Amino acid sequence: MDRAHLGDPRRGGGRVSVSVRPARPEDRDFVLATAVELVVFGPPEWRTPEEIVEGEARALRAFFDAAPAGSALLLAEEDGRRLGFAYLETLRDYFLEEEHGHIGILAVTKEAQGRGAGGALLDAAESWARSRGHRRLTLHVFERNVRARAVYDHRGYRAESLKYVKLLGEPPR
Repeated sequence: MDRAHLGDPRRGGGRVSVSVRPARPEDRDFVLATAVELVVFGPPEWRTPEEIVEGEARALRAFFDAAPAGSALLLAEEDGRRLGFAYLETLRDYFLEEEHGHIGILAVTKEAQGRGAGGALLDAAESWARSRGHRRLTLHVFERNVRARAVYDHRGYRAESLKYVKLLGEPPR
């Protein structure tokens, strides 16, 4: 799909040559294992790492079982070595009621962090959205994920809304 020489050699690991391709059934185990990286930054105190990983894994298993219309799963690799993935969805904008692209999940392996795999996946996601005629590409990021937020800011993404949560206690049994 896309091929780029990316990475910041100052981040330890030098430049990598990343290609991005559609995921295949044999990528399932890698994708599910890599989703665990999504909690490394520290989830909100009211969320357990297990529930975050399971929520993401549920969406990924559903994709591999029967990909929803308007979705895609892209895989970044270098010389056949898998580096990360992006799960893409088509959503409808609340205000404009028009479809737009959405990065539902973006994760890279610990070894690939800071070396360009995430950037290659973002580039590929933007290409995917443009190819579908979308004028917008959205994503969600946890507040504590400062590193990812800085990357998104640097790449031109802007916060549009903030989701607040108030815990009201345990549900009745």
